[in-house]
Amino acid sequence: MKADELVAISTSLGGDFKSIEPHLNRLEKHLTLRTYLTGYTLSDIDTKIWLAIKINRVAVSFVRKGSYANLHRWFTYIEQVHPEIQAEVKAADEARKTKIQEASRAGASYNLALQDTDKGVVTRFLPEPSGYLHIGHAKAALLSDYFGHEAYNGTLRLRLDDTNPSKEKEEYQDAIIEDLALMGIKPDVVTYTSDYFDHLYDTCLKLIKEGHAYADDTDVDTMREERGKGIASKRRDRTVEENLRIFDEMKNGTEEGLKNCIRAKISVDNPNKAMRDPVIYRCNPNDPHHRTGTKWKMYPTYDLACPVVDSLEGVTHALRSTEYTDRNPQFQWFLDTLKLRQVYMWDFARMNFIRTFLSKRKLAKLVDTGRVWGWDDPRMPTIRGIRRRGMTIPALRDFILRQGPSRNVVSMDWASFWATNKKVIDPVAPRHTAVIKKDHVKVAIMGDEAPAEPRTEDKPLHPKNPKVGTKKVAFSKELILDQEDAKLFKDGEEITLMQWGNAVVRAVASGDPITSITCELNLKGDVRATDKKVTWLSTQGQKLIDAELWDFDYLITKDKLEEDDDLEKFLNPTTATMEEAFCDEGVAKLKKDDIIQLERKGYYRVDKGYNEGDDKKVVLFCIPTGKSK
Repeated sequence: MKADELVAISTSLGGDFKSIEPHLNRLEKHLTLRTYLTGYTLSDIDTKIWLAIKINRVAVSFVRKGSYANLHRWFTYIEQVHPEIQAEVKAADEARKTKIQEASRAGASYNLALQDTDKGVVTRFLPEPSGYLHIGHAKAALLSDYFGHEAYNGTLRLRLDDTNPSKEKEEYQDAIIEDLALMGIKPDVVTYTSDYFDHLYDTCLKLIKEGHAYADDTDVDTMREERGKGIASKRRDRTVEENLRIFDEMKNGTEEGLKNCIRAKISVDNPNKAMRDPVIYRCNPNDPHHRTGTKWKMYPTYDLACPVVDSLEGVTHALRSTEYTDRNPQFQWFLDTLKLRQVYMWDFARMNFIRTFLSKRKLAKLVDTGRVWGWDDPRMPTIRGIRRRGMTIPALRDFILRQGPSRNVVSMDWASFWATNKKVIDPVAPRHTAVIKKDHVKVAIMGDEAPAEPRTEDKPLHPKNPKVGTKKVAFSKELILDQEDAKLFKDGEEITLMQWGNAVVRAVASGDPITSITCELNLKGDVRATDKKVTWLSTQGQKLIDAELWDFDYLITKDKLEEDDDLEKFLNPTTATMEEAFCDEGVAKLKKDDIIQLERKGYYRVDKGYNEGDDKKVVLFCIPTGKSK
């Protein structure tokens, strides 16, 4: 091979075995009569290709076990004769240890003692495209990203586990990729389990031929009962020939085939029920697959596809939540039985929040029945939902990574989640003013200091951060303020009009609600001496902006929803409230996704800007801060 061909190979050795095999074959042939790839001493090309193989768990595994005699000779020779080549590997390892120590000091322990990390680390995130990513998926994705990229300078693979066409849609697939990008997660490789349907079919054939799997037409209820009681299926002892024949019937979607599934022949009565002959192939002739169409009438299950494709793709460490712990021995059984490359497992506790459920089936029910506006509804625990509520990505990443990969299962309060977010938004959120429209109170300003004509002044958008900028504040003799403030005023009481100064209440109109108040400005008064400091808006000198202020509550009334609980019985009847308000003129400049603070009312995310749509109003969603109201 020429030098430019070798350079091209050096950048093409980061994939799975299927993609790198042609390159390994070419290197094997090239090294037949050579000690080095080029010349008679260690070259840059030797260094680059050696390091590329070294950090790819799949490549180094095949080279070390002698599958390629010449490559193995060259690789071992370089390793022994040129120890300096490993300086880069050692430097990366030191950097990794430093990152882990820093992360551990920040809160959770990341010292997991993962196996064989010196041979390279490849993690994967494996979502099913049957719904939008939720907060539980975010933890799996961020931890896999952390260990794959930050801690070990390795590789993160995204594999869409699209083995169930009844539930999956291209919409969900695209949304998952978009949501990961929003979270700052950039997988090195994106694949689909459906890429391997042919290989998985051959794998199932192999299991059947070797007596490790059988066809079973037992009905679902009976099979569930037999597995629970540890009773062998009547079909367990079918001959290999009969099983192969029925598997072919399943492939063709015949009447007989549709009655059957394929089960792995592991155990009948293992105390771990995940080991009791799990189903590994089942028929689905009616729903076209969103990628393969109608080519297949049957599909592999997660239990088969996960270990086989993990091993094939070069995954070294698979991180998944503790709900899969019982499946770990099953995962290992497939690796051992099929003589596949080892993949190490690490279980972490999924994130559970009070008065929240993460079942995609139940979340989909809320969407389908119109109980929420969609998967991105701010009441939903989806990534899109909590972002629409006002959660920032830096806060989301920080919160989840501080929980770490612990196996301890706890139910958390949302308060700490949103308190983390407040620390991010408070230093930079511009301050604006709103007055609730309903029963708002008109204020007449009198006295020698009252402005003769409306005027505006530049005021800081943030009291402690001048970089946020300034806003125009209008002053005049005619103001409005909130009814709940006016109800607390007494005749003769001195109050503070925020960002203006003090005023003395001279008259309060009788009646409930209060309709008007008269105040006399006293700008020389001490703002520190007043008990009541209120927000207000001038009705002159600016155009008041119409706004909707939305607030949201939990979707359910029970802290923890059990698997067999009837969702309908625990749905919160009122989960969204809206108040119409007037806002200062500066609010008209805000764009969708901007985050502000309405003084004395809270933090808000802009869901719709003033100029978006024909109705000329701003829609604001209240952002929780972790404090109860």
